[in-house]
Amino acid sequence: MYKYIISLFMGLLVAGIVSGQRERFVINNNWRFTDGFEVRKKVFTEISLPHTWNTKDALGGNPNYYRGLGNYEHTLNVKESWKGKRLFIRFLGVNTVANVFVNGRHVGEHRGGYTAFAFEITDYVNYGKENVLWVRVNNAPQLDIMPLVGDFNMYGGIYRDVELYVTNSDLISLLDHGSKGVYLHQQEVRHEKAVVNAVVKTSGVAKTSVHLTVQDHAGTVILRKEADVNPNVTHDGQVKIPFEMKNPHLWNGQKDPYLYTVKTQLVKNGAVVDEVSQPLGLRFFHVDPEKGFFLNGEHLQLKGVCRHQDRPELGNAISRLHHEEDVAIMEEMGANAVRLSHYPQDPYLYQLLDQKGIIVWSEIPFVGPGGYRDKGFVNQKSFKKNGKQQLVEMIRQQMNHPSIVMWGLFNELKEQGDNPVEYVKELHALSHQEDPSRITVAASNQEGDLSKLTDIIAWNKYFGWYGGNPSSIGKWADSKHKEMPDTPIGVSEYGAGASLYHQQEELIQPAPNSYWHPENWQTHFHEGHWIAMDQRPFIWGSFIWNLFDFGAAHRTEGEVPGKNDKGLVTFDRKDKKDAFYFYKANWNQAEPMVYIADRRVNKRTKAEQTIKVYSNQKQVELWVNGHKIGKATGDYARFYFNVSLKPGENTIVAKAGKELVDEVIITLMNE
Repeated sequence: MYKYIISLFMGLLVAGIVSGQRERFVINNNWRFTDGFEVRKKVFTEISLPHTWNTKDALGGNPNYYRGLGNYEHTLNVKESWKGKRLFIRFLGVNTVANVFVNGRHVGEHRGGYTAFAFEITDYVNYGKENVLWVRVNNAPQLDIMPLVGDFNMYGGIYRDVELYVTNSDLISLLDHGSKGVYLHQQEVRHEKAVVNAVVKTSGVAKTSVHLTVQDHAGTVILRKEADVNPNVTHDGQVKIPFEMKNPHLWNGQKDPYLYTVKTQLVKNGAVVDEVSQPLGLRFFHVDPEKGFFLNGEHLQLKGVCRHQDRPELGNAISRLHHEEDVAIMEEMGANAVRLSHYPQDPYLYQLLDQKGIIVWSEIPFVGPGGYRDKGFVNQKSFKKNGKQQLVEMIRQQMNHPSIVMWGLFNELKEQGDNPVEYVKELHALSHQEDPSRITVAASNQEGDLSKLTDIIAWNKYFGWYGGNPSSIGKWADSKHKEMPDTPIGVSEYGAGASLYHQQEELIQPAPNSYWHPENWQTHFHEGHWIAMDQRPFIWGSFIWNLFDFGAAHRTEGEVPGKNDKGLVTFDRKDKKDAFYFYKANWNQAEPMVYIADRRVNKRTKAEQTIKVYSNQKQVELWVNGHKIGKATGDYARFYFNVSLKPGENTIVAKAGKELVDEVIITLMNE
């Protein structure tokens, strides 16, 4: 019965996922998991991928959550008809070290938890039989693997999809740093023309040719080119196919996220033996130290958010539906940019961001200690080698996504002790060597040389949370711009904690490390920051920390231990905090809205109150207990009304336009 289920599952997948002569199977079902310390035979838990073993301990706020070994087994039914084919196993994400075995034989190791990797298993399988795939996973901290530290959970497990590829002997390579083997280098893009150099990596021993076609959004072929491949003695080849397009339809962010499709076919003796399709979004951009970010020659104010990839009860083992929900929330708020912190994220997410036109900052997990005691950099060869490996993997795997405009090189490093400055210079040079078309960036919380190494720079600033007051962000930005007039500067993080269950009538600044994180202070924090930054066009972009609450097992503050509650949306994505609607009213002009703020302060002690309403409309009307209070015009989408409440329940209604209505009930307690 077990063999039948696997065969049926694989057979169903064949029909839908065949490209050229390659077959791709997603093998997420019917895995067996054991903890690393389990030595008894036939003791396991049946699971499906994605999976992490830290859903209870890390998400339960245990800072000593399990970081060690876990074992995954899967039975592969390798068909007799696959003899003469080549087989590859590809993992989209395993945290942190993966050792792969087939039928007890070691195939290979990958070190790094956030990028894809692949191994060929052709010589390890038995055809016409069941084969045992064993993956030994280790998420223990190690000094030769990024990240060494992080203010987020390092969930262990096979937490993204696993793919099995069955190909001909000659193919477009699957073994070039986990990529798809096709790179579309945009060498020159303007409104009048685009020059692209396609680089195709091949594997095989026969003489073949590469046929490349470019299709428009409707699927019409608008360009064809081809070139011969002559593999060298290593049986691997590479072909470059430059092509030019006149008056291209540009990928223009959310205005017009237009995508071409580049179909690359490997042809042998007149027959297609392999095929890979990749997106092509043609665009150009630059960052001006005075005027900010420009896309296709037009100024674009980057209104960004940061995003971690975890959920309650699931950790980082999330599905496509979760990625879709997160992107939809970004769109609802009006964000047009996202910093994927602090690591490369799921390939499907980049695909969504391409399609939605959202600008992306993608970064490697070179994470410093922030305000904690550990180090983010160790000056040893193995660590530096691993960081470069992860950078190359990120760039090659994500090369063809037009949404990505910058490669992030680090977050919150420090120069004390082993100084990372020279190493960051090496990463910067490597990034430009791999991809001259994009810029480098970093998120700093330091002064000195670390903030002068990348093409553009941004800072993590928390005025009004970790000391100071929110409006100080403007004074800091002016001072920094005066100090570095030729360097584009941005704000990579700014945020404050908030719980829906922590409500206060007065506006009082809390202690950030306490268990009291009132929602109205977070709202006040964000209003002050956004207004100050919006008035300074030299700030090339700002990124809210964070769009969603996320797991951080070591944190003992806010609503519950083990959670960073700086999100504008709750961890489970079910509730949006007031600050979310402040941004929606300011950023999203396409969706008319009205929202009464401080609605969860529903029991008040003073009759005289100021009611604040957020709306993207020009005027708002307020009604209290059926009586019209008046109309108001907005300041940064904020509308204020002075009202007198009667004892007991009061019905507050805000109206904007003909159909926009929001209503809350506020109870005036006996004084």
